[in-house]
Amino acid sequence: MNADKEKILSIITERCKKTLMETLNIEYTELGEDYLIAKMPVTPKVHQPDGVLHGGAMVALAESVGSAASYIFLNTSEFFVRGIEISANHVKSIREGEVFAKATIIHKGRTTQLWEIKITDKDGNLVSVSKLTTIALPKEK
Repeated sequence: MNADKEKILSIITERCKKTLMETLNIEYTELGEDYLIAKMPVTPKVHQPDGVLHGGAMVALAESVGSAASYIFLNTSEFFVRGIEISANHVKSIREGEVFAKATIIHKGRTTQLWEIKITDKDGNLVSVSKLTTIALPKEK
């Protein structure tokens, strides 16, 4: 990874201090031309009562990586980003290890952006897929 990408990953990681992302131990790991990848450990802390990864934790991971990707790929000196809709389909249970979320841009409009976030296990098996819509709102001058 080149130095610019490492610097960007460092900046978004720093922005997550004392937030839900830190609580869930979400770590941004890879940045590409049109995607961002993050990982999250699967421990009892993010389980539902029957011992599998909670769907809400997966949605929180998906929105976190999609919103961070919008932050990276938009001119945030002029705009701030908010998630306005998310939908998720959970297709596989997981009890331990890590999950990896890859946010890829589907539509990059001036105002709205549409992201696909695929969450997989360490073997690349699909665990959940989400669609996230973000909006870029102008900052007051």
